[in-house]
Amino acid sequence: MSEPGIAVIIPTFNRCHLLRRALDSVLQQTYQAEEICVVDDGSDDGTAAMLAAEFPEVTLVQQANRGVSAARNAGVRATQSSWLAFLDSDDEWFPEKLEQQIIAWQNNPDYRLVHCNEIWVRRGRRVKQKRKHSKAGGDIFKQCLPHCAVSPSAVLLQRSLLAEVGGFDELLPACEDYDLWLRICAHYPVLFIEEPLLRKHGGHADQLSRKYWGMDRFQAHALDKLLDNHELSDEQIMASKQTLTEKCQILLHGARKHDNEEVKQLVAALMHKHELHVYASNC
Repeated sequence: MSEPGIAVIIPTFNRCHLLRRALDSVLQQTYQAEEICVVDDGSDDGTAAMLAAEFPEVTLVQQANRGVSAARNAGVRATQSSWLAFLDSDDEWFPEKLEQQIIAWQNNPDYRLVHCNEIWVRRGRRVKQKRKHSKAGGDIFKQCLPHCAVSPSAVLLQRSLLAEVGGFDELLPACEDYDLWLRICAHYPVLFIEEPLLRKHGGHADQLSRKYWGMDRFQAHALDKLLDNHELSDEQIMASKQTLTEKCQILLHGARKHDNEEVKQLVAALMHKHELHVYASNC
């Protein structure tokens, strides 16, 4: 089997000080990527100048600030390799990451997405993951419903698969990865490597999970789209509606607590559209 080419896509916004670490981890891979593309999503911290001076081999795409989904999609358009690997600019790969994923795929060539385990670090200290955040392979659609079950920095996937499901949703300012994995895992099993092959850093102020309130509203939007636009089995529809009901319950509780009429109307519309039953007694 021939050695497939990989395009590494790194979206970044004002993370010049962290981007060096991410790029070093890509350049130190035992299986070298064919293309490395950094998408600068409107930075004003000298990112472009740093890349030109220190990483001239890297392709730079610059755009006005449009969010991580638009940045990743721009990187996909700017590259050609048959496989895609995404790396958040605050994360770092271990040297064998790409090689281990390619070997795993070569031994299981029917799979179109390979992801791996990860080590979490917050403010310089390793954090133990809760059981609900554990990763898995195979048919993981149901595991993708309550929360994001795949990390973008852990993924290696075929370009043709991303084109088939439509790329990242640029209307979602957050939970865009949750949305994409749902669309993929509704139809395809995934391959999983139990060994941690990256270090995922958290705890800094510009993380999307800290920037936006009410992340469940973005996940509810993804579930709404999924039920509208994709062919699901009866079992998948039931599971998706159950999860959407739970998300609506959480949103309604918060909306009542903070007297947020907009969210109340959103929940009411979703309940009516998908024939959900959200009970006030649980709020």
